[in-house]
This record gives sequence, C-alpha cells and structure tokens, in this order.
Amino acid sequence: MRFDILTLFPGLFESYLQQSLLKKAIDAGLVDIQRWNIRDWATGVHKSVDDKPYGGGPGMLITCEPTFDCVEAVQKAAPQPGRLIMLSPQGRQLDQQLVSELAEEERLLLLCGRYEGFDDRIREGLQPLEVSAGDFICNGGEVPAMLVIDAVIRLVPDVLGDETSSKYDSFSDSGRLEYPQYTRPREFRGMKVPDVLLSGNHQEIARWREQESLKRTQERRSDLLD
Repeated sequence: MRFDILTLFPGLFESYLQQSLLKKAIDAGLVDIQRWNIRDWATGVHKSVDDKPYGGGPGMLITCEPTFDCVEAVQKAAPQPGRLIMLSPQGRQLDQQLVSELAEEERLLLLCGRYEGFDDRIREGLQPLEVSAGDFICNGGEVPAMLVIDAVIRLVPDVLGDETSSKYDSFSDSGRLEYPQYTRPREFRGMKVPDVLLSGNHQEIARWREQESLKRTQERRSDLLD
C-alpha cells in the first residue's frame, strides 16, 4: 500500500518513518511512503504558500495554486491517482470503520494543512475526503496523518505477522473495547491474574473474554453499544 504525504514540513516524518512496525513494513516492501513538500510547487522569489484571508481575521491560509499543482503532480507520480485525504477538524472522525475503508485503497494521498487551514476552494475543487483525528485542534495535519498511517497499516496483509492480531483490537470486528490481558508474573503487588486464564480451558477463556469485553465497554464507552 502506498501513502503520499503532502506537507509543508516533510522533516517531521523523518524519525517516525524509522521506527518499529512501520519501518519493518517499509523494509519488507509491504508499505511505501513518499513525502512531498507543497512549497516545491510555489512560485516567486519567496516561495510563498500562504496569504491573508479575505474579510480579515487571524492567521494565514494556504493558497490554491501551489496546493492544486502539488496534488495534481503527485497524483500523476504513480499509475493509480489514489484517494485524496484532507486532514481537517471539520472532516469525518477517524474510527475503525473508516480505517477499514481506507485500508481497501491501494494508495492514499494525505494532504496536511497548517496555519489557519486551506483556502476553501481547495476542498471545493479537489473534493478530498476530509478526515478528523478528533474534536480538538493540532498545529497541523502531520500528526493526524501519522495516526491514519499507523491505524491503516495494521490492516495491510502481512504487516502484523499474526493476521488475527487486529481482529481482537478495541473497536475491531465486535465494535467493543478489548478485554483485559495479562502476562507473567501471576501475582504482582497483590494483584493476581484471573484463574480462568490459567485453566487451559479455551472455551471458558473465550467466554470470559467476551464477558469482560462487554463489561468494559458498558463501563467506559456505553455509546458503542447503542
């Protein structure tokens, strides 16, 4: 699966791309990530990509011309133009259902905003899928883009190694929170591993996990059961 990151700060991804599961997936050829600097498509002496908003107001907006040129050039950089994602607090909230949908794509272009956001004609003209990491504001779209990549690659075949791993994650197939899990030692500071997990009875363990998943969801995220 290919990700193209369109940003004014490609250097922010330098360390991220060198870590853990993502690096292994890249090295194995399962995931391809390319970074593009929107400023490379800016014109003029100062390579300016932003300007003051009409009607006044604080901050600056990313302008149309370099953004359109960047997106259209990147779309042509591979046989498949890919699906354009604009990271925006006004977009569809990122959840496991959306992650599953995005994982079906062969290529995603992640358009990261900065400052006060984009000239709205970028949304109107390019018609991206707007995606929000949640009801809060980040300094830019780069960290939300990392969240999208981190979540989506877990569903790319062979990335996790054990293909059942993602099945039991919170918000996965059941739509509920994951059951509690334990490892050695059996007792730590008076806290013990539930006996059922030590029983070797896989049917009882499965039943216990199902019950604990439902209980935890009711206690912490009852909205998921509506």
